[in-house]
Amino acid sequence: MDQDYEKLNIQWFPGHMTKAQRMIGEHMKQVDAVCEILDARIPMASRNPDIDRLAEGKPRIVVLNRADLADPQATARWRAWFRAQGMTVLETDSRTGKGVSGFAAAARAALREKLEAYAARGQAGRPLRVMVLGIPNVGKSTFINQVARRKAAAAGDRPGVTRGKQWITVDSGLELLDTPGILWPRFDSQEVGELLAITGAIKAEVLDRETLAANFMLRLAKTAPDAVEKRYKFTPDPAKNGFELLEQAARRRGFLVSGGEYDLERMAATLLDEYRAGLLGRITLELPEERT
Repeated sequence: MDQDYEKLNIQWFPGHMTKAQRMIGEHMKQVDAVCEILDARIPMASRNPDIDRLAEGKPRIVVLNRADLADPQATARWRAWFRAQGMTVLETDSRTGKGVSGFAAAARAALREKLEAYAARGQAGRPLRVMVLGIPNVGKSTFINQVARRKAAAAGDRPGVTRGKQWITVDSGLELLDTPGILWPRFDSQEVGELLAITGAIKAEVLDRETLAANFMLRLAKTAPDAVEKRYKFTPDPAKNGFELLEQAARRRGFLVSGGEYDLERMAATLLDEYRAGLLGRITLELPEERT
């Protein structure tokens, strides 16, 4: 990362993660394919690197969720990148259901050879089984509920709501295995941790939100200055550090505390909330060439 970014201590040691990984490994042999739900704004940072090992040899479906919040051109580049890895790609917004209706067809396309093999053995009616994986708070449960057209999976804005596994029937020929959201035990890269925190995959309590927001403001100043200008009514000066930019935004918003100081805590919360809600525009925070 650039030396202008402040150091953030981001660690994550949820006790159920090891158990969840073991459960996923044990159930992998029961499924025909693996579907990975990713955040379209941070497709690589929102991938658990263990998935490639756990799902080795299985057809893969990648769902770029929250595509409505991501830059469409960046999403097109990610779509091409994942397809080049041999994966079937679907873009969705699981909150509104946009794109979700294409999942069953995408799953069958990814499993075309398996379907042909079943038909050759006289097992044409055998349902396909797809394991759905994703890090916490990436929209996995909401996606499953949209696919199943009912409230089949527990959904919430708290990371790690889905605790156990459950089978969900989509139609007579397709079943989904929902799994707990998995994060790796610690982050090797501060940037990966920051991207997860900015999008809300990591609970705010585990880090310094003001430092996170200052680093995010610095990132926006370099990659999306127009978004800052439009939303917060000032042109970010590339010579300023993140806290100075955060204070400038607080000044424009009139966020004051007693003594005439600017309320950076409130501004930090506002910045992160407004980005997550799409109020800064459609901004993708990483591109394939930066991550591979």
